[in-house]
Amino acid sequence: TLCFSSSVPVQPVPPLSLTLQGYLRALEPLIPGEELIHTRKKVHSFGEEGGLGQQLQEGLERRAKHSNNWISDWWVQWAYLESRQPLPVHSSPAISLPKRDFSDWRGQLVFASKLIAAALDFKNLVDNGRLPVEYMRGQPLCMELFPLLFSSCRIPGRKHDAIAHHIRARHITVVRNFQFFQLEVYNSDGTRMTESQIHAQLLRIRAESWKTDKEPMGILTSEHRHTWGQAYNRLLKDKLNKDSVRAIEKGLFTLCLDSPVLRVSDEKYSSRMAAQILHGGGTYSNSGNRWFDKTLQFVVGEDGSWGILYEQATAEGPPIATLLDHILQYCKKPDPKKTPLVPLRMPKKLYFHIDREIKRDIEHAKQNLDILINDLDIRCFNFRRFGKELPKRHNLSPNAFIQVALQLAYYKVHNEVCATCDIASQRMFRGGRTDYIRSPTNQTLKFVLAFQDPSVSREIKLELLRDAVETYVALTDQALRGQAIDRHLLGLKLQAIEEGRSVPSLFMDTAYGLATHWKLRTGQVPANTDSVMCFGPLVPDGYAVCYNPQSDHVHFSITAFNCCEETQAETLAAVLHSTLCQLQELLQSTV
Repeated sequence: TLCFSSSVPVQPVPPLSLTLQGYLRALEPLIPGEELIHTRKKVHSFGEEGGLGQQLQEGLERRAKHSNNWISDWWVQWAYLESRQPLPVHSSPAISLPKRDFSDWRGQLVFASKLIAAALDFKNLVDNGRLPVEYMRGQPLCMELFPLLFSSCRIPGRKHDAIAHHIRARHITVVRNFQFFQLEVYNSDGTRMTESQIHAQLLRIRAESWKTDKEPMGILTSEHRHTWGQAYNRLLKDKLNKDSVRAIEKGLFTLCLDSPVLRVSDEKYSSRMAAQILHGGGTYSNSGNRWFDKTLQFVVGEDGSWGILYEQATAEGPPIATLLDHILQYCKKPDPKKTPLVPLRMPKKLYFHIDREIKRDIEHAKQNLDILINDLDIRCFNFRRFGKELPKRHNLSPNAFIQVALQLAYYKVHNEVCATCDIASQRMFRGGRTDYIRSPTNQTLKFVLAFQDPSVSREIKLELLRDAVETYVALTDQALRGQAIDRHLLGLKLQAIEEGRSVPSLFMDTAYGLATHWKLRTGQVPANTDSVMCFGPLVPDGYAVCYNPQSDHVHFSITAFNCCEETQAETLAAVLHSTLCQLQELLQSTV
């Protein structure tokens, strides 16, 4: 791991004045003038010479000198391990991959064998230090997260969770019809099993798991974290249960062999598949075929659908994209290994002793997960009119262009702009995780208002669009230099708590609450394939929008909660589609 990170610099603590100026600028399009005056006074008081802000800044700078990364551990603890919300929908992202060419259980097992072999091949590269260092804008990236993808698991706790990472695991877990199996994937000489060996073992697992009358133990991991933490302690009092849970936690990863789901129209297929990967479709479908605490879960259906669900405390989008790219390339080749003529041990079925209390925990978890799933509105669509080449031809950043389009679409639906976060990687720094690129900006708001005004000329609209896009690019560049504002503000708040101080009034201000009430959670999929990424909104009255721009089309997934009458994924999707078409016309009118 050290060789993965030694070539990248330490993450800097941004200058306090820069962050406070950026914070005020971010508030300008979001809050009324009188409120902004009140907040300005708080910010200036916080940032004055010798004041509280400067003292906390000095504390962060001391912390930076004595840690691998001054914010990452805090961020993981605060954003993930201390969060008590369920992992499915609220936290763990799903990526649905292009459908494979099979349509029954036989094809499912053949592909699953290749998928396992491909993941093990990738792990071999990581273990032997042969994974090429990745670069962004000519700078090497920190590779520390890659070894943590395998044999990692989140452990529930009543107040906060923990992460367990095991280094000598030689097995994966396979789950089918709610039944878990420990499958050894290395031969006695240390070589990984061949695809045909793995396939033979998956056939055995299928034969041993044809009944569906088992209790869906995996459903427990979908619970509110406090509730699951209590049930976990009850579950592990029994030795049989403890051994089975530990086998799942220590496994390299989990393979979920899903049962068939009801067929839907082609138009709804991508939304259905994203939902299947994200949460399993409900307790009467495949939600019992998951262990949501596991860092890596590969899901393979019988209809050619497949994808990955990952837990974010130890995994992030770009490393997952690298893993998936390796798997896709590997799947194009025949198995290079010859199968040794050695008898294979039967995969070990993992049993559980379920008493009355555990049975009650499972029933509650089933009810709560079905409520959550029924509350989630998912709409995936493929925008085919253009892709990233169109904005590029007009010297516009495709990502910034889509972000401005999202603000315009949101404004059309809700008649306001809202706090929006786009995820920026911080892997150009040692141990770096993520920060947020914030929108809207003043320039975006000007463009949005002008676009709605028929009296404004096309030329001015185009100029304002360019300004909005370029401002967003400048914010992106700032984030990639480690000078975005959100992790720094969080660090100042946590530093105050660390020093035993009360939370500074800056963070108790209603403006800060509004600025961090992320009604639009967005993310670009860093993939070269037609994959669809999906996760739930961060707030009850918000949306999550993921997009994957390819050269001539863009995949979108939009989620919202049905419990909020104002937000409908279908409506935002339709308005976003028409907005992109209007922006295409605006750009092409100048050609």
